[in-house]
Amino acid sequence: MAEQEKTQIIIVHSAKYQTTYNKKYENRKVWAEPNFNHINSYIPGTVIDILVKEGQKVASGQSILILEAMKMLNDIKMPFKGKIVKVYVEIGQKIPKNFLMIEIEPLD
Repeated sequence: MAEQEKTQIIIVHSAKYQTTYNKKYENRKVWAEPNFNHINSYIPGTVIDILVKEGQKVASGQSILILEAMKMLNDIKMPFKGKIVKVYVEIGQKIPKNFLMIEIEPLD
């Protein structure tokens, strides 16, 4: 007997479709909602300087870290007014893409 293919139902704009998923789709990295209180590296690189300390209050737009990537210095800025909860990197550390560098807490 032939092996039956597993079918799935997907919903697109309220319309239901029955389909089979390929291996690439089944093995994909599942999307996770981003945590806006985490500053992750968007590119692999080396931490050149850390401009903040844990517990420090930081204004929106203030530089918090310098990351060297592809022979360029990237100035990582604070996205909103907040407090530094934890710094997960050290000067000179090489980090991969999406590495958690700094955890922040918003201030009102």
